[in-house]
Amino acid sequence: MSEDSAADSERPVVATALTRRFGRKTVALDNVDLEVPRGGVFGLVGENGAGKTTFIKHLLGLLKPTAGTVRVFGIDPIKEPENVLAHIGYLSEDRDLPRWMRVRELMLYTQAFYPKWDHAYAEQLRETFDLDPRAKLKTLSRGQLAQAGLLAALAHRPDLLLLDEPSSGLDPVVRRDILGAIIRTVADEGRTVLFSSHLLDEVERVADTVAMIHQGRVVLCGTMDNIKGSHYRLTLRFQEALRSAPALLGALSYEGSDREWTAICDGRLDQLKQAAVALGADILEESVPSLEEIFVARVRGARHTKAED
Repeated sequence: MSEDSAADSERPVVATALTRRFGRKTVALDNVDLEVPRGGVFGLVGENGAGKTTFIKHLLGLLKPTAGTVRVFGIDPIKEPENVLAHIGYLSEDRDLPRWMRVRELMLYTQAFYPKWDHAYAEQLRETFDLDPRAKLKTLSRGQLAQAGLLAALAHRPDLLLLDEPSSGLDPVVRRDILGAIIRTVADEGRTVLFSSHLLDEVERVADTVAMIHQGRVVLCGTMDNIKGSHYRLTLRFQEALRSAPALLGALSYEGSDREWTAICDGRLDQLKQAAVALGADILEESVPSLEEIFVARVRGARHTKAED
């Protein structure tokens, strides 16, 4: 099978029981099963140090799994790094570009690695980002460096665009350019975007599918619609004060005290409401929580489960 046919027929990313340890005690990825669907925006969210960058480095062939497997368009990044990298555009959090180069030199340098480099598209991106072709990279702002790196990652129209914390330290205008128009354009062309972020409000705006990772483990993965459609925030009031949180079926986390408690819940709304009434509670308010609230609730649940183990 040719490289192009592989990219057309295989899922962009499939990780199976992927585990990565550093030394004896540090487990960066713990038995991760993850599939990235084709032609959309996939958000990998978690706190700093959760394992997001480690996962991306496995896709690039920079790290070898301790256990399990990872495939990019059906290809092993360790055994065939050149075939994998031909399909990938990558922007690192550190914007690790050769600072001694000028913008035009960066474009020419990157072009040499990609036979499918689109000159017209590269120039269009440069003009969109208002990058002076004569400017040295070392003189650019953090936002301009991110835009220059994105230009280099996009101009060969990769099948898979990997963005590692693309909004880190950027102003709102640059964030909008990267996370709005550019990501959506790539996804709408039938390509795939995977980006990691600890800024869940940004992920919520642009992602079609989300995986939440905490301490190297995936705690939740699904489409944005399914995740938002299966989680609820319920504010409950009881007739008498409670000494501890109520035992509501489906509740992931609580805030409150005495007679009034707010729960982030997972399940069908009608069943959750019936369970609340069965506990003797009045439902004061019901709403859909943000992705950040869902993540925090899931992480608290994971910590509680780990403490019990």
